Amino acid sequence: QVQLVESGGGLVQAGGSLRLSCAASGRTFSNYAMGWSRQTPGKEREFVAAVSWSGTGTYYRDSVKGRFTISRDNAKNTVYLQMNSLKPEDTAVYYCAVVRNWPYGMDYWGKGTLVTVSS
Repeated sequence: QVQLVESGGGLVQAGGSLRLSCAASGRTFSNYAMGWSRQTPGKEREFVAAVSWSGTGTYYRDSVKGRFTISRDNAKNTVYLQMNSLKPEDTAVYYCAVVRNWPYGMDYWGKGTLVTVSS
């Protein structure tokens, strides 16, 4: 089993940037595609982005394309989500997970990190 710990969330004004990190331990990190999802109160968790095991393949939900960038560093067992031009509708708890079925099927969730974008 893999353990995931997210960090980097916080409060930012609209138009600002944040970089989320997800540190993995347990099973061999580089064997797995990884992804980020997000959830706001009263709504279902939604897919945000995924990155292949090598880092060369990525996939994004339409609303974040051109603003968010997912990447990974297999030497550090860490996956990142760089978020630019943030909007109030990006406010959510962001979760890191292992992608079991590319690109939407995720498992082994972390506990999440809260991102709040003020208008």
